Amino acid sequence: MGQLDGMHALITGGGSGIGLASARRLREDGATVTLMGRSNEKLEEARSGLTLVPGPDVRIAAGDVSVEDDVAAAVATARDADGHLQICVAAAGTGTFGPTLDLARSAWDNVLATNLTGAMLTLKHAGRAMVLGGGGSIIGISSIAGHLTHRWMTAYCVSKAGLEMLMRNAADELGGAGVRVNVVRPGLVPTDLAVGLTSNEAAVADYLAQMPLRRLGHVDDIAHLVRYLAGPESSWVTGQVINADGGHSVRRGPDLDHMAKGFGASQSTPWPGVRGG
Repeated sequence: MGQLDGMHALITGGGSGIGLASARRLREDGATVTLMGRSNEKLEEARSGLTLVPGPDVRIAAGDVSVEDDVAAAVATARDADGHLQICVAAAGTGTFGPTLDLARSAWDNVLATNLTGAMLTLKHAGRAMVLGGGGSIIGISSIAGHLTHRWMTAYCVSKAGLEMLMRNAADELGGAGVRVNVVRPGLVPTDLAVGLTSNEAAVADYLAQMPLRRLGHVDDIAHLVRYLAGPESSWVTGQVINADGGHSVRRGPDLDHMAKGFGASQSTPWPGVRGG
């Protein structure tokens, strides 16, 4: 018997990376999981991988977290037979890289729409289902970039800082309804989103120099913390932002100046693999 037996979970950005690892960990402990992402093909591939291991149902909901109707539909797909939802992981994310003074409005809007507005819409609709069901747990996936400055990553940093306050404020509002809201703040973890950083040797070396534990993270490092925050072991934990970063947050943000050389006007360039899910 798993600790999450009978529970239903929605994971945005669930087609890959931290979202998919979190879905796997939740399902291992008994939860029915729904993966939300923009690519139906990617979600089908993720579902096929998860269901190689017998366990609860895996559902998919293709859509964009910045589109409210898509989020509402994903929550409807994820709910149990009584219309309730017990767990939600807001992991969808995107980013852009370049000088703030050359940051295109479209790049700013894209990052904020996914990382912050998308998180708000996810929290709004998942939170309603949890309130109606008598409680639940919402976990937002932030980044050390929401706490430590990362030069040339302004939109991403601002979006993650905003996500953290969004979740903390929601924890204050929803606690009386039995809904817990917390944030995981990962350090550098190799994922599709982070490939622009993890493929650069100098950037990785500087990240490692700031980590007392001296290794990059793994998606499972984050998924285990997500599982803790989703389950009964954390029933008295809400409104928290918890670092899982090898200790990076006790030092400083990375030196990425070498990656910004050559940028000119209007050259804020998206990272490869910018969309979660």
